[in-house]
Order: sequence, then C-alpha cells, then structure tokens
Amino acid sequence: MKMTPKLATLLVLGALVLLAPFLFPSNFYYRVGSLIFVNAIAVTGIVILTGYAGQISLGHAGFAGIGAYACALAPAHFGIHPALAVVLGAAISGLLAWLVGRPILRLKGYYLGVATLGLGILISMMLNNERQLTRGPDGIDVPELGMRALLKGWGLDLTNGQFWYYFCGLCMILGAWLALNLHDSPSGRALRALHGSEIAARTVGVDVARMKLQAFVISAVYASVSGSLLALQNKFITPDVAGFMHSIEMVTMAVLGGVGSVLGAIFGAAILTLLPQVLTIFAEYEQLVLGLVMMLVMIFLREGLLPSILRKLRRKGE
Repeated sequence: MKMTPKLATLLVLGALVLLAPFLFPSNFYYRVGSLIFVNAIAVTGIVILTGYAGQISLGHAGFAGIGAYACALAPAHFGIHPALAVVLGAAISGLLAWLVGRPILRLKGYYLGVATLGLGILISMMLNNERQLTRGPDGIDVPELGMRALLKGWGLDLTNGQFWYYFCGLCMILGAWLALNLHDSPSGRALRALHGSEIAARTVGVDVARMKLQAFVISAVYASVSGSLLALQNKFITPDVAGFMHSIEMVTMAVLGGVGSVLGAIFGAAILTLLPQVLTIFAEYEQLVLGLVMMLVMIFLREGLLPSILRKLRRKGE
C-alpha cells in the first residue's frame, strides 16, 4: 500500500491516541487528552473554513454552544437520547450556518470577521439571558451518554476518563479523515482555488458563493460536535462554551499549529491545551508567559509550528 500524506496523517494520529496512555502517570492525563481531542475536532473545522477556503470566523464558539446545550436540553425536554442530541445539535448548527452564512459570506476581510463575531456574541447572549430554559450563567446539568455501561456489558470496563479519552480520540480521527478526504476531492480543490484567488476561481467555473457556504456549514458542524462532546464528558455546561474567548482559542490553535494542515492544527490544539497545564509553575505569570510564547511563534514561525518544523527538517535532510 502506497503511503500517501492522508494515510500518514491518520496513522500518526492513531498511534498517538493508542501510545500516549503508556506515558500517563495518572488518570488525570486521560482528561487532558480528551480535552485535546475535543479542541482538535473544533480546530479541524477551522482548517476547512480558513485553511482551505480562506474565510475567517471569530464566532465559531457559538456553534459549539448550540451543540453543548442540545445535549442538555433535548433529553430533558423531548426525551431524546444524548447520542441523538449530538446529531440534533449538529443539524441545528448546520442549518443556522446555512441561513446566516448566505448574507454574511458576501463580506470580506475584517468585515466578515466582525459579522461572525456578532453571530457568536448573539448566541452567547441568548444562552446567558434565557434563564428559564438554560439557567443562564449558572449552567445546566447534562445527562450521561450511557456508552460506558454498554461497553462494560461487552467486557470492556473503562474508567470515566479512559472512556472519554478513547471515544473523543476516535471522533477526532474520524473528523480528520473526513477533512482529509474533502481536501483531496474536487470540492476541496475548488475551496483551495478560492483561497488563492476568488477572481481566478470564478474564472475557471467555481461557484464561489456556494463553496464559501459549504465550508462555513461544515465547519459549524465540527464546532457543534466538539461542544456536544465537551458537555457530555463534563456532565455540566455553562454559556462560557459559546463565549468570545473560546472562539479566539479555536482560531489561535489553528494558526499556532498551521491552519493549512489538519495535522498541524491538531498539533496546535494539543500545544495550546497543554501549555496552561505546564505553565502553572509560573503562578501569576502564567498568562504572560503563554502570550509571549504565542507571539514568538507568530513572529518566527509564521506558517505555524508543525509546517515550519517539517520544512526545517526537510532542508536539513537535503
């Protein structure tokens, strides 16, 4: 079998998911690993929107909030199983992205960024203010997924942290596989042509408006699924999941690792999720050191961490 970049990426991700637990000194690190995978799913959606199609969104956490609250509200009010609530949240997010994306994706540059920022703030405000439904800033409980009991019946008894580690890792690999397939498809080539030049893409027959909307909808679904997984494993959720800072974290993770690469963006998600854990030794200077690290990466490794590192290694090999 020929080793293609897509296959290599999936093998690397699979190996990391399976081998990393051998280095975990305690069950706490299963929790950190599952958070990395959840963030990686959202960031993979940013890669499709920004890395492939060249569009920016500063409000994507709003879709994560929809996915999270779908898992809290749908089982409680409609008796829907939490697993189906994940699908419902993704469907609502995709529909909202389709409805809102049609007008706002006509904008460009910082106008588009401000419009998507407004969308994210609007969703966050609704989750905060609709206290009767969402309990506002106090947050709301999320029911159990129920998969652990099913696996235990099959003879696979995992702790809560282990289950979510492997389950979120599997979801991340599936999301990466879908994104890599899109990259190699005709639609993916059209998106990348759009990223290079809208005028040139339109000249060769690309439906620019439709492709922008397609990327926006797909990335919204990725964000929604990440929010659902976060809510289900925490068993509790607050409107912070849809907050502005969460949107900025998503974009920063993608840019830090390399927004044009699925593996690079996942690498960025891992770095930005792990850094706060490592930097606790700096106590009150933690945020300062984190900001300094990010500034240095953006100045000296403009393509992102992973693409820059791989390019330097190739140069040394030559």
